[in-house]
Amino acid sequence: MQTDIDPRNLIGRKAFDRNGTKIGTIDEVYLDDATGVPEWAAIRTGLFSRDAFVPLEPSELVEGTLHVPFDRALIKDAPDFGVGRHLSPEQELQLYHHYGLDTASTPPPPDHDFGNLAGTEDAEM
Repeated sequence: MQTDIDPRNLIGRKAFDRNGTKIGTIDEVYLDDATGVPEWAAIRTGLFSRDAFVPLEPSELVEGTLHVPFDRALIKDAPDFGVGRHLSPEQELQLYHHYGLDTASTPPPPDHDFGNLAGTEDAEM
């Protein structure tokens, strides 16, 4: 998606799935903690339903509407983390997996399995 778009300008815009079916209206935009780039949009999927998180990359803004390259059913089945709160790295990972997106660009968690294993040190002194 275009990264020069002010995320506040996305709120209130309509969103459509890969087939052109309306998903709903963008409620909130979530920025990447490290880069500040808009990364996720929370889309209100109906009057009494919840918000569904969709990735802004590889979505496109076309003529003032967001076009998400996934089926509406997949979007509606996305994990529900509620809106208005920060997405944790684990929640983002769940969303990436849900949409089948490559997470190689996401830094791996710290490696805690370093150094010698207990009982394997040289017994010689």
